[in-house]
Amino acid sequence: MARVFNWQLGREMSYWYPESRPQKQFAAVFDTNKCIACQTCTLACKTTWTSGKGQEYMLWNNVESKPYGSYPQAWDLKLLDMLEAGKWNGNVYEGKTIFESAPAGERVMGWRPEDQDYSYPNVGEDDCAGQVDHGALMSLPHMQWFFYLARICNHCSNPACLASCPRGSIYKRQEDGIVLVDQSRCRGYQECVRGCPYKKVFFNPMTGTSEKCIACYPKMEQGMQPQCFVNCIGKIRMAGYINRPEKARGDNPIDYLVHVKKIALPLFPQYGLEPNVYYIPPVNVPSSFRQQLFGPGADAAVAAYRNAKNDPDLAALLCLFGCTESMMTHWNRQGDWVSASDDQGKQLVKVPVKEPVVIRPAFDPKQQLVRINCP
Repeated sequence: MARVFNWQLGREMSYWYPESRPQKQFAAVFDTNKCIACQTCTLACKTTWTSGKGQEYMLWNNVESKPYGSYPQAWDLKLLDMLEAGKWNGNVYEGKTIFESAPAGERVMGWRPEDQDYSYPNVGEDDCAGQVDHGALMSLPHMQWFFYLARICNHCSNPACLASCPRGSIYKRQEDGIVLVDQSRCRGYQECVRGCPYKKVFFNPMTGTSEKCIACYPKMEQGMQPQCFVNCIGKIRMAGYINRPEKARGDNPIDYLVHVKKIALPLFPQYGLEPNVYYIPPVNVPSSFRQQLFGPGADAAVAAYRNAKNDPDLAALLCLFGCTESMMTHWNRQGDWVSASDDQGKQLVKVPVKEPVVIRPAFDPKQQLVRINCP
């Protein structure tokens, strides 16, 4: 196996192919604290891409309630048990990745879900950790807690689906790093389904080939964000492109959140895939659970997020989430306004950092009447 550098692990690791970086890498940031689990993103994706025969069970985008929700069932717990708890030494991961833990003769440590594992997409929805006993009072930090985790394909820099495919039918696009399946080469071995730790590759029994999230690349090529992003009611998502840490740009929204402020973190970085979907961790979750999902920087990320009210630049950038359908590659704050532009420097959107408040008096002197709230 080749050796590649994984900056999320802080070290080199073994991978099936030599390191190869695309010209640009698609990336996204999800703010878990704003998600309301309305599933509008799920339906937007479903009606756009997976409404055909054999795709009934496919949810390229889904939202699950943690800690008990998962689709397919136990997609995270089973692999964590197989991999065992890895140790972090600061920001360096000292455990083994799913590539380094693979049994002899296999490329990736993984497992293939059973059909029934896909039968309960809403399992655990709104179920909280802990029990609310009779007479229990609310206290903070939360006695009982849960949060919503929105998931799509991570379009990883070291994809397990790509590494595990014996046909070479999975590839990363050089122009944007999006991971796709060449269905003309796929023979339905389902090794990609087995290998992906996030279980975001699906098998279509009608066509006999694998399918997965394509990051709406036809829209991306037109400078537009994917369907699940632009339809998000809670405005929790931002799509863009990410640079390596040593080449991070402060005027790139994704770079700023991931590399500069470090408030957006990858999901299960210990797997070793260097995923490119990043999450602002939930603030109301026990530290140990946060760190299991997002790594050792989770608590610092929450602290920085909570301090956004005292950080004008971070507060301004958070206001740009969900404000335009276009891809934002540059951003800038000037006073109480924040704007975003595309690669050509064209301004896409400009919004106030603080929404103006207008108070309507109860009595309207012009109309000489008292305003009332109509049901």
